[in-house]
Amino acid sequence: MKPLLQLGALIAIALAASTGTWLFHGPATRPSPVCDPHTLPKDEICFALVPEHALWIDARSRAEWLADGYPGSILWNLDPSEDALKMEADAITRIASKQFVVVYCSSHACDTSRQIAAKIRQFDPLLQVKVLHGGHPAIPPATARNRPPT
Repeated sequence: MKPLLQLGALIAIALAASTGTWLFHGPATRPSPVCDPHTLPKDEICFALVPEHALWIDARSRAEWLADGYPGSILWNLDPSEDALKMEADAITRIASKQFVVVYCSSHACDTSRQIAAKIRQFDPLLQVKVLHGGHPAIPPATARNRPPT
């Protein structure tokens, strides 16, 4: 019986310590994905290296884009419930005045951003089009608050 009481005491102490740490320091923040530009594929870019004048394209769902898309980003996804032709036409109009475009989706494993980037390159092969390394999680949480363009 004594070992069970000792185990219970240890668990209670550990729980109290972790709760105190959480109350003092707050919840853990998600770490930004490590991004080494020297090891990236040619079509990817680190968040920190994106030029200020870049056009951001969110390839996630409309709900995700509205909830926490990058400020000033435009929506262009492959959702069959969306009006794909209108979305593409709106995006191409905005892209025409830009020199640099960054496309991102839900994660590094998401392929939608690469598909959208390929469509943009077909439209203008000379345009610099990059996929954000790490996807949406690579955007610092403080900046991921969307204000959809009017």
